Amino acid sequence: MDLQGRRILLIISGGIAAFKSLDLIRRLREQGATVRCVLTKGGAQFVTPLSVSALSEEKVYQDIFSLTDEAEMGHINLSREADLLVVAPASADIMARMASGLASDLATTALLATDKPVMVVPAMNVRMWEHAATQANIETLRSRGVMCVGPVEGNMACGEYGYGRMSEVEDVVAAIVAHLAPRSGALAGRRAIVTSGPTHEAIDPVRYIANRSSGKQGHAIAAALAREGADTVLVSGPTALPNPAGVTMVKVETARDMLAACETALPAEIAVCVAAVADWRVADAAAQKLKKNGGGPPPLELSENPDILRTLAKAGNKRPSLVIGFAAETENVVANAQAKCKNKNTDWILANDVSPDTGTFGGDANTIHLVDGTDSVESWPTMTKDEVANRLVSRIGGHFGASA
Repeated sequence: MDLQGRRILLIISGGIAAFKSLDLIRRLREQGATVRCVLTKGGAQFVTPLSVSALSEEKVYQDIFSLTDEAEMGHINLSREADLLVVAPASADIMARMASGLASDLATTALLATDKPVMVVPAMNVRMWEHAATQANIETLRSRGVMCVGPVEGNMACGEYGYGRMSEVEDVVAAIVAHLAPRSGALAGRRAIVTSGPTHEAIDPVRYIANRSSGKQGHAIAAALAREGADTVLVSGPTALPNPAGVTMVKVETARDMLAACETALPAEIAVCVAAVADWRVADAAAQKLKKNGGGPPPLELSENPDILRTLAKAGNKRPSLVIGFAAETENVVANAQAKCKNKNTDWILANDVSPDTGTFGGDANTIHLVDGTDSVESWPTMTKDEVANRLVSRIGGHFGASA
């Protein structure tokens, strides 16, 4: 039981996804955790205090002004005796109040008074999730160290489809275990850096140079490394993907930002550069939107972006002991990857064909050819990007096991 002896304060806010909190309580207790619950006024419209109490085998807290509760368990102690506070589901309303530092009920008072880690599991209508106010609030919470699990894409009770659906309970439990449980696995005690997604290089305030990378492969590799116990930093360009469980997330825009974040994350033993970094940027991005004035397109002078993979692979005494790159190719896939492996001083290169008819960019499948600086090539069958991630991480674990 990975959470044996751990204490979790679960805050259940309003929304149809509140029914998932009952299963979450059950599964956390199966892992050995003690679960105390705060039920908001909105949450009580969807699940009853009796059902929450029956599953947690603990008193359910609702009213900040209850003298009995204050005599038995003050809200300060309630918030500080836990190892982790989890808000699941986290409605748009409660996240807005958290971001504003309000203490308008027991739940938000406990969240404001705590000195322990906090995790939110958002669940709301897709339009509410996409609203600029919600996105600003979640970024504020993340900047304060609040962990976020989901939301995911799917059908909603309101009949709409999109991001805003609460993550599945098993994924929430995995995120909690990843945070609280002692790290175990083949890569426990090792630090890894993963780059993912595209970079956006500004032309002017509204246009940029980018590519078609979705970030799915890089995010899957970061998640797999974390599951194997690695202390994983994921440096990602702009994507629409949720943060993987158990990783430290660093969001960037440009290639220069990505390199700086990677160098800050050093030292590390493993670096996996999956991001499709723009090779060039506009030398002097315009401060205002470029206008069409009838004289043809404006000339754009390009400058070469830093080579993040080569920089990490030639970082001297700070070089990770295993540096892995990806080669997205449209022709001569293996030959180009072999040349890249030698030119950039990497240990392995994973080459894939990203021609338009392959569906690799943005898709869920990948076909990998692994080269290691020798003449040998290890070609993998077509598999999902999650399966690619698991196979790569298994190979990484074998590498360190063999060299231990």
